[in-house]
Amino acid sequence: MTGLDLTGRTAIVTGASRGIGLAVAEAIAAAGGNVVLTSRSQDSADAAAAQVGGTAIGVAAHAVDEDAARRCIDLTLERFGSVDILVNNAGTNPAFGPVIDQDHARFAKTFDVNLWAPVLWTGLATKAWMGEHGGAVVNTASVGGMAFEANIGVYNASKAALIHLTKQLALELSPKVRVNAVAPGVVRTKLAEALWKEHEQTVSASTALGRIGEPEDVASAVAFLVSDAASWITGETLVIDGGQVLGDVLPFRQGVQLGV
Repeated sequence: MTGLDLTGRTAIVTGASRGIGLAVAEAIAAAGGNVVLTSRSQDSADAAAAQVGGTAIGVAAHAVDEDAARRCIDLTLERFGSVDILVNNAGTNPAFGPVIDQDHARFAKTFDVNLWAPVLWTGLATKAWMGEHGGAVVNTASVGGMAFEANIGVYNASKAALIHLTKQLALELSPKVRVNAVAPGVVRTKLAEALWKEHEQTVSASTALGRIGEPEDVASAVAFLVSDAASWITGETLVIDGGQVLGDVLPFRQGVQLGV
């Protein structure tokens, strides 16, 4: 599909030093795009860019630091001449436990990084380039934003808000800028370790497609959404979870084995 070719386009991927962000950067680069990877430290950003190779560069920019975000976008325009793609991937989850047990600092940090940062970067990228020339934005949400789970209620609330905001921005920025989101299930990342590391076999067994996700599973979907192959898609949230939101598959398989 020629529509998946990103040659000549430039992407900024926030929170790209590892996990899903790094895999997204690699997928965009593999499709021919230039990639700017952000991380909180220059060393980690540089290391990630070196792993991607090609024209990729790393930029130190905390997701909620407006001055750093402006510098990153200015540098991207100076180096590559455009900002065609923005992947708002940076995320955090310091608020673990019941919602009413969280303090304001943890709540604010979660919403600042998971919700305000996508607003900040999307606004800056739109005003600097996309609003006039067009572009594609993808937000990294979560299936948690569509459900309810013990101990990560604040995180899930921030992702539910991001799903809603994706639709809002898709309307506000149309027709020049497409805005979509991906909603990963349990993926093998450091951020999600508490959900899989000690019980991966159990999680995999209860998932319809028989395994937890890999960062590359999400990355390929993001590469599709920012490409011309998705040119008539906006305001959507693509669930990438191996069927986890469908529920536990084990009773169905046991039923088949029993001839039920």
